[in-house]
Amino acid sequence: MFRNMSNLDRAVRALVAAGSIAIALAVGASSVAGIILLAFAAIMLLTGAVAMCPIYRLLGLSTCHVAAKGRA
Repeated sequence: MFRNMSNLDRAVRALVAAGSIAIALAVGASSVAGIILLAFAAIMLLTGAVAMCPIYRLLGLSTCHVAAKGRA
């Protein structure tokens, strides 16, 4: 799998996911807003864990400095 996220990007995604989970629990995890926030948090955690963002790939972006050096 092609890595396109830096460690800073991964950390920010983890913080955003934690905030989304906290807000989802505050508004009610079974409400529509809570479910949407939990789904968003899951996506943030998953992309951060595998260090690959499909949207970055579609747009040709990369915040990973190691991957940028490997490409010409």
